[in-house]
Amino acid sequence: MKTMTAKEVEQQLSEALNIIDVREDEEVAEGKIPGAAHIPLGFIEERAVELDKDTPYIMVCRSGGRSGRASEILMSKGFDVTNMEGGMLAWEGPTE
Repeated sequence: MKTMTAKEVEQQLSEALNIIDVREDEEVAEGKIPGAAHIPLGFIEERAVELDKDTPYIMVCRSGGRSGRASEILMSKGFDVTNMEGGMLAWEGPTE
């Protein structure tokens, strides 16, 4: 599985990144990475049809565990995904 650190993701924020936050609604309400889409882990499999297999995605959760699981699910369906290590606990960049 491909991984990136939170700092690496933050350094690339000026680029058009496709970030998916798989945390629950109440967690995302506390702040998410600007521009990140929100698809809770429990819905990732059924909502995969909304995603483009030609687009690379960066998966994010609180600490990296749920986003790792989401990455495994999407990789098994042929998506190009990278897990952000440490999740939002490691994030020092801006939030919205």
